[in-house]
Amino acid sequence: MASPATTHSADRRPFGPRSPLDALRVDIGGPPALTRVVADHLRRLGGRVRDPYLDIDLGSAPGSGSGSGTRVPSGWASASASASASAPAPAPAPGSGEIVLGGGGFSPVTAETAWGALGSGIEDEATAQAATGVMAVHGRRHGAPRGLGVDYLATATGVLTVQGLLAALVAQARGGDGPRRVTTRGDRAGLLTISQYLAASGADEPEAVALAAGGPPFTSADGVVFELETLDPGSWAGFWRTLGAPADAMRAGWPPFQFRYATACAPLPPVLHEVTRTHGMERIRRAAAGAGVEVCPLWTLAERAQEDDGADPWSLRTLLPGFPGAVVAVPPTSRDRPLEGMTVLEAGRRIQAPLAAHLLGLLGARVVRIEPPGGDPLRGMPPACSGVSARWLALNRGKEAVEIDIKSSGDRRRLRELAAEADVFLHNWAPGKAAELGLDADDLAAVNPALVYAYTGGWADRIADAPMGTDFMVQARTGVGEAVRPEGEPAAPSLMTLLDVLGGLHGAEAVLAGLLLRERTGHGVRVDSSLLGAADTLLAPALTRAGRGLDARTPAGFRHPVRTSDGWIAPSDDSAAAAAAYDLGGMCTEEGLHRLRSRGVVATAVTTDLTDLLRDPRLSGPIGRDAHGALAVPDPWSLA
Repeated sequence: MASPATTHSADRRPFGPRSPLDALRVDIGGPPALTRVVADHLRRLGGRVRDPYLDIDLGSAPGSGSGSGTRVPSGWASASASASASAPAPAPAPGSGEIVLGGGGFSPVTAETAWGALGSGIEDEATAQAATGVMAVHGRRHGAPRGLGVDYLATATGVLTVQGLLAALVAQARGGDGPRRVTTRGDRAGLLTISQYLAASGADEPEAVALAAGGPPFTSADGVVFELETLDPGSWAGFWRTLGAPADAMRAGWPPFQFRYATACAPLPPVLHEVTRTHGMERIRRAAAGAGVEVCPLWTLAERAQEDDGADPWSLRTLLPGFPGAVVAVPPTSRDRPLEGMTVLEAGRRIQAPLAAHLLGLLGARVVRIEPPGGDPLRGMPPACSGVSARWLALNRGKEAVEIDIKSSGDRRRLRELAAEADVFLHNWAPGKAAELGLDADDLAAVNPALVYAYTGGWADRIADAPMGTDFMVQARTGVGEAVRPEGEPAAPSLMTLLDVLGGLHGAEAVLAGLLLRERTGHGVRVDSSLLGAADTLLAPALTRAGRGLDARTPAGFRHPVRTSDGWIAPSDDSAAAAAAYDLGGMCTEEGLHRLRSRGVVATAVTTDLTDLLRDPRLSGPIGRDAHGALAVPDPWSLA
């Protein structure tokens, strides 16, 4: 908690480090799929990275944390000052990655990352998506489980690994012992990404709308495929009325469209798709503008690659330079709670900011939600457990709450008083709202020079004429809609909230980087993260291929599980071609798995009923229930 006292932090120099990991070294070994994001993000944060196989010292990204840097090559990266190309760090266990981060006055911290528990059958992205329910949730719009064409769980696992390492260094910088080992697993990352859907599946009541196939995007008469966004039922009705849609169809379409963020599907009346096909895109744009609805044509990966500037997925800026803020050290008392003694104020809506704060709470911080008078309306979103929304609990359990009317000058004064005693203020208000209210970073730094001010937004002011910064619109505008589906299939954003969740992970990562920089310099820090940054991290390999003029999409049929008589089987990516040689339609899943495995094919059963995860022996951590009876996934890291 901020106070007039001061503390001593590792590597505290007269002007402090330039970036959170300035003067630190990183040794990384293991599968590129699991280590790509870790290497890239640690380097962007200032860590010293070198690839001994190429004998190239990649160093740290110039201007680390401020919007610059290039992508890290895949492979084994070592940043040990004493390492050489002929003597890399010892290799981790087969199938796992190991990262050692140290130097700059810090004791070394080791992170070990893998897809799942040894012998679980979770051995790559495809099998992790299958086992954790990701294929089931993403496949809802298709009516059958489907794999994401991008390495979503590898990306999430990488960001979580960086979070664990940063949290360990923050604990050391605060004078605590801090964890020395961080363990992450792809299956736990998968459970975290579907935690809202899992909580809803185990609720006391059914969903408010049917879980059935269907959903956007729409297609115009001139062949433009586009995404549509509005949060207002009146705007929805006005748009369709202008285009001549039947009144009963527009009424029936609103509930599944409104709940698509919660259910990952939107069984719209087919006539709505027929209506857009009778109008050109220009007419559709005019109708949208008149009704207050936003539309966004789907961009290709090639188009996104042409404008990709390689910017960092977050930015960090010290506040009040030249007048270091005072920071008091409150050392954590246990290694598994490195943020113990810190306070996070969260003014978050929906998923992105609440998830970021939830992760900080799991790391030991006290989280206080700023809610409007009457409380967060999403507490009542069905289905419920003991009268509270199961989905809301998945992101907000364990948090305290304070009701504040930010439109009231008296309540804004009260919020500033709370911020004066906090370590972090985190929000995802609409762009410009904080400045309008006098609650922007510089405003709060005036009452707390040591504050880490965090904003999780949509576009980070990097895209001209950007549409509304919501998950599906960002998916559409960045090429994610093309990347998630293989070659030969029409592009369509996933109705699973890919970027809201990954954006929340980036938000927590940025806050931890800001806290580390604060502890090392004594300055408050502003950190910004975005859905666009999350998309860039997720799409980095595809955008690299597209930028080189190569085919950026995966082959036809990529990550399509195989049907059995009573379920589905997902082969690993490397085994997919071999699995296709077998007809498993007449076999039960258990028999089909035996047939494939006896012939050396790596495969696992696809989880189709999320409640089955409660007793799934493949998982590396147990699923439990919270005080309201809602299903709760295990922490995404183990700290020791």
